[in-house]
Amino acid sequence: MTDVSIILVAHESAADLPISLASAVAQRGISTEILVVDNASGDASGAIATMFEPHVRVLALSENVGFAAAMNAGIEATSGRYVLSLNPDCRLAPDFAATLARRMDARPDAGSASGRIYRAEGARLDPTSRLDSTGIVFTASGRHFDRGSEKEAEGRYLEEEDVAGTTAAAGFYRREALQSARISTGYFDSDFFLYREDADLAWRLARLGWKCLYVPSAVAWHRRANLPERRRSQSPAANRHSVKNRFLLRVNNQTREEFWRTLVPTLARDLIVLGACLTVERSSLPAFSWLWRHRRRLWQKRREIQRKVRESRP
Repeated sequence: MTDVSIILVAHESAADLPISLASAVAQRGISTEILVVDNASGDASGAIATMFEPHVRVLALSENVGFAAAMNAGIEATSGRYVLSLNPDCRLAPDFAATLARRMDARPDAGSASGRIYRAEGARLDPTSRLDSTGIVFTASGRHFDRGSEKEAEGRYLEEEDVAGTTAAAGFYRREALQSARISTGYFDSDFFLYREDADLAWRLARLGWKCLYVPSAVAWHRRANLPERRRSQSPAANRHSVKNRFLLRVNNQTREEFWRTLVPTLARDLIVLGACLTVERSSLPAFSWLWRHRRRLWQKRREIQRKVRESRP
């Protein structure tokens, strides 16, 4: 059996694929299969991916179904014991997959793992001295952040430890854990389309009893495009999904106790978001109508998730 399935979702990613795919092909010390899921790119993404054959397979989709659904298609089309989701703007150290697989083999309670991901810059993903992510963390009000993002790396987060989750830019998952967390909309919830789907999966895995392991000796580099200070330069569709998904994340996973305990700070933040959508970012207003139109199906999905959580408890 293959140890690690490396899945890369591409959409208009021709400029980045040569570097990210080269780093995937260069993984050593472990057996891998590499699949590029081409999300109906209009550029040369598919053609560039085929240049890496026979080391890389290409699954071409007829339409852009979003990152989450494309990842689900990739997971279904592969068979490794572990799944590594890799963004086109991310490159891996040669022992990244082997290091995480070895540590996860020693931790059967770990459903996912995060490496030490540095911020990269430029077309060649040049490394910087700043961190991009050392795992996902959740605040008391249910917000989520990449731990260490934008901080200088020296002296920080040097010990192996458990964290809340892993960013999907270079997310490492046990296939058994993904199968246990699968719901009607997939392993990654396809309703998210893009953004925050990794936080949703992290929350769901944690509620099912799976741990996430941070392994600092597994290193990668990521050129992050989605940053708060760049919000106004993002496409309207990206911002709309970001707004939608901040509510969808809580609909899926927040318990009644968490809702009441965090009501005041959460409501304050929600009012700020709504105010911004009514004034400076009106293109994101359809996020609220989408949530309302799909409310019955979303509530049914929430019940599905809660049922899985109950059934997972001894």
